[in-house]
This record gives sequence, C-alpha cells and structure tokens, in this order.
Amino acid sequence: MNGAEVLLEALEQEEVEDIFGYPGAVLLALLDALLRSKIRHILVRHEQGAVHAADGYARVNSKVGVCLATSGPGATNLVTGIANAYMDSIPMVILTGQVSTELLGTDSFQEADITGITIPITKHSYIVKDAAQLPRIVKEAFYLARTGRPGPVLIDLPKDILNQEVKKTASSKMTLKNYKVFGKGNTGQIEEFAKSIANSLKPVIYGGGGIIWAGATGPLRNLVEKCNLPVVSTLMGLGCLPSDHPNFLGMAGMHGTVTANYALDDCDLLIALGVRFDDRVTSGLGNKFATKAKIVHIDIDPAEIGKVVRANVPIVGDVYLVLEELVSRLVPPKITQWWEQIHSWQKSYPLRYEQDGRLSPQIILESIAETAGDDAVIVTDVGQHQMWVAQCYPFKYPRQLVTSGGLGTMGFGLPAAVGAQVAQPEKNIVLITGDGSLQMTIQELATIVQHQLPVKIVLMNNGVLGLVRQWQKMFYDERFSEIQLHANPDFVKVAEAYGIKGIRVTSAQDVKPCLTKAMAYPGPVLMDFVISPDEVVLPMVVPGNAITDMLGR
Repeated sequence: MNGAEVLLEALEQEEVEDIFGYPGAVLLALLDALLRSKIRHILVRHEQGAVHAADGYARVNSKVGVCLATSGPGATNLVTGIANAYMDSIPMVILTGQVSTELLGTDSFQEADITGITIPITKHSYIVKDAAQLPRIVKEAFYLARTGRPGPVLIDLPKDILNQEVKKTASSKMTLKNYKVFGKGNTGQIEEFAKSIANSLKPVIYGGGGIIWAGATGPLRNLVEKCNLPVVSTLMGLGCLPSDHPNFLGMAGMHGTVTANYALDDCDLLIALGVRFDDRVTSGLGNKFATKAKIVHIDIDPAEIGKVVRANVPIVGDVYLVLEELVSRLVPPKITQWWEQIHSWQKSYPLRYEQDGRLSPQIILESIAETAGDDAVIVTDVGQHQMWVAQCYPFKYPRQLVTSGGLGTMGFGLPAAVGAQVAQPEKNIVLITGDGSLQMTIQELATIVQHQLPVKIVLMNNGVLGLVRQWQKMFYDERFSEIQLHANPDFVKVAEAYGIKGIRVTSAQDVKPCLTKAMAYPGPVLMDFVISPDEVVLPMVVPGNAITDMLGR
C-alpha cells in the first residue's frame, strides 16, 4: 500500500463516509486512491466551501466532519473555516496536501506552513513524516477532535508521504500524552450545586452549545421540569429546550428577548451550562454581569471557568454526566413569585413586529415554520437574517440550527447547507441568507447541482449590508457608508443559470404559496424575497451597556 491508501483505510476505520474537498497536484496519489475507496468525495468550488461544508455536516449529525485541500493557497483558503469551527467547538479533521518533505522550508512552489499558520485555531496538528504512522495519527486526530471540548485537528500530508510504499503499518495505538478528558464533575461541587438550587429564590439556567454537543438535552429537561426552572439560551444553545416549552424565555444577549435579559440581570442563581460567557451576552462587562447572582458554571473545558465571569461553584466536567448525578440530589426551590415576575415581563415585552401588510422578515420565517416541517434543519449566514431567525424561529430539537456563532462568518451558510444536506439527505435543509452573505460563496450553487442536493434557499434581499447599515442608522446619524450593494445580480437568473429553480417574491401574500411550492419541489430552489433595507433587528443592546439597556423594548 502507498501512504494515500493507508490514509483512506485509516479514515474508513473511523467510519468516515464523506469528505468535502478540492484537488491539487500534490494530492494526485490520494485522488487516485479515492477511486478505489468506499469514501465519497464531494467536490466543492472553493476550499472555503469544503471546510464550511464539513462544519455543517458535523453540526447536524454529531460526527467528525472531514475536508481536504491542496498545499499553499488551497490550505490557506481553509483558515477562515477552521477558525469558525474552532470558535464554535465543532469536531473536524482537516487534511491538507503539502510539498515533499525534502522541499519543506525552501519556499518551494505552493508551499505554506499551514500547521504553523493554524496553531491558534486548532486543537492539535500533525505533519506526517512517515506513512507507516498514518493509522496512529488518524486515530489520534479523530479522538482529539471529538472528545473533551470538540474542535478541529489538522493533518498535513507531504506529497512524498502519500506516494511512499509501506510494507507493514505501524500500530494504531494512540500515544497521546498530557491530554485529559474530563468526565464526571467533583461530587462535592455537585452537592453544592444542588443546595444552591434548593435555596434559590430567582434561579435561571443559561444554556449553551455545550449542552447540545454533550447530548445533555434529556438531563436538562429533567432538571427544568423537576424544579420548574426558567431557561435562557445562547445562539449556539437554541434547541436545547423546545422554543414552545413554557419554561423557555428565549435567547439572551445583544438581540435577545427582554425577558431573557432581565432574568439574567435579576436572578440570584445563574446556572451556566456549556457556555463561555461571550461578549454578545455579557456585553463585554464580565465584572458587571449578573451581579446579584451566585454563579454555577459547568464546562468540560477548564480554561473557560472563570475566564470572563467568576464562578462561585465551578464544575469541570461533562454536562451530561454532571446533570445525571445532580438529579438524585434535587430539591425543588420555592419560586412562585419569581415566575410571577417573569410572566409580567413576558406580557409587557413580547417580541413583536408591525403587521402592516408589507413583506417582512418575520412573515417569511413564520411561513417557513409552517411549510418546512417540524424537523427541518435551518442553516443561516451571518447578519440581520441570522438574528431574526434566532428570535423568531420555533426550534424544537437540538441540531436543528446550523449557524456561525463565535466568528460570525459571512459566506458560511451556503456551503454549510451543502454539508447538512449530505449528512441528512431525508430532511428539508433550508438556508436563510442575505444578499451580502450569499455572494461570498455563491459558487457553491454548482456543488448543489452537481451532487443533486435539494437545498431550499431563502434569500432576504435588501440590497445592502443590513446589520452594518442598522448600526450606521442608529449610531452614526444615518451616514451610510460602503453598505449599498447596487450592483447585485438578478438572483433568480443566477439560480437558473446554474440549473436551480428561481422564484422572486415581492408581496406578503405570495410568501406562503411560494414556500409551499418550493418545499414540494424535488430539487433545489432559490427564493428571492425582496425586503426593505430599513428593516431592523430589535430589541438590541448597545455594545458596552448593561444587557437590560435595550433599544426597541
């Protein structure tokens, strides 16, 4: 076997079924070996599309996503997507071609030190120097990617290593040192956690993406319902509890619900589960956040404990295992008055929009929820449309939302929808995007067509970079600068040029009929919904202000 065949055999041992990639000369041996492999290669149109597709693939089915790119510019084109996955704790293995080992460090053609470039945005990286070590390296890479706090791991593959003949592969026994995976939390701290709940008068659960990656939505629901606790979530935590659950108060933070933000500010016990207290929720004021509360923080990554907000009860461990151990110790608190206050906020400050007959984002989202099915997967890009989705869409399950949280990557949505559809071919995959975001990776429409993926694309087309314009409108006296997308193409014609069905909608009464038709169509559809550039996302916390200081309450 040559190194390429050894690599593919090792990937098959890890149950890899799909790789998203783009070819290059140093990968020729691997591309040839793929012809004889059970693994399917999904050819994208840009390397950034490959890494985002692998990201979307991982998010919807909890498997490790895998992507492939050639050396030099191919590898560096992955950097944004790797950073995106790292920020959102997505398990991925990135395979990069590299120049031959004897050329390393000589500035040879298409050489880039991709392992060095990506040190800050990977859990670990390897540059392979012996093909016989590939089984071990692959096994370690997948273990590192999926365990503890998930994240991306990179394997750099020199050309000569892929061609190297191997008579007998080395043992695939892992040799990881100084890598600890935390499981059960400290029993004494869990007992203190239980006592804190029993003694609280105004408790709130603050749930993040760590709940979903730990598979802890079941134990979370047991805790919520046994103690009747209110729940708010981060953007990445949406789906940890159904949005129509009576205890769910909505997303917290910059564009969160008023009730969720007020509850965080006024609580006397903040139960933080799998969150990192990012500035979109704390408003960058970690020392002035939830100042009335005793804080319990549970996270599998010890580096997150106390990084932004000091925890009174720090618990390093798997959220699932901690909540499982907690349940037997629970004594429900007496919080009737707290719920009365919460219900008063909900009545006074509901999410609302003007129902004046115009084509609004909220009407579009309501119609998607009615036509796409309860188990549809919603993929978003980044911008106003992303926040409207977070506020309005009725998520019922974990892994139902695929979005770029920590890095906020425009262009993420379309390739991530490709990955989601490959991972879940039986489901409706609905991409909700904007005209700015879509054009950053629009070439992946060809990937959708080539691989016959029935992705439904909902384009909220306002002709501007909406969220930047909103800030200029609110904080720069409407001095609009460099946000007008006057040269936008006719997106319906662009879709049709790729062989995708295109529909334009300009009136509210046509929204639901359009979506009904699109969902029933067996192939991909791009729906161009023309909305006003004056639409804004409210409520909104002014950055640097307390989370209770909200515009548009």
